[in-house]
Amino acid sequence: MAELRGRAVTLRPATVADVATLAAIRAIPAVRRWWRGGDDLAAAVSADLADEDLMVYAIDYEGRVVGAVQWYAEEDPDYRHASLDIFLDPEVHGRGLGQDAIRTLVRHLVEAYGHHRFTIDPAAANTPAIRSYAKVGFRPVGVLRRYERGADGQWHDGLLMDLLADELVD
Repeated sequence: MAELRGRAVTLRPATVADVATLAAIRAIPAVRRWWRGGDDLAAAVSADLADEDLMVYAIDYEGRVVGAVQWYAEEDPDYRHASLDIFLDPEVHGRGLGQDAIRTLVRHLVEAYGHHRFTIDPAAANTPAIRSYAKVGFRPVGVLRRYERGADGQWHDGLLMDLLADELVD
């Protein structure tokens, strides 16, 4: 994986050296609400880095790691697409950094891998994330009913969103 430069962020392959920082960001209540991972978040981040099917980039902004964006590919040629996910330190919310990271990654996936379609599946209640993804060009496909079990033990809906490469909004 190569380093990718956006307008404000740099995406670089996450390494073992990033585990503590990424786990600390995921432990922030506003992030953990949407990104759980059990009691040992460092182990969860490490497992993501070890997953050969998942590509994880650290998001660098002004010289520090502020989150991660990751993707995996559906390789069946009849259904080929890339799925993305992202989390950011709430300290940097509202600056367009998530949008910059997603745009940068999508452009790379189009150019380097020929992907034409992308999906992302935020919690249906995560309206700030949904608004942010829409600004990049993602569109709602449908509600994934009782999609994910929450920390409260209850099932919560997700929202499937997709983006075609030619719909990416600069």
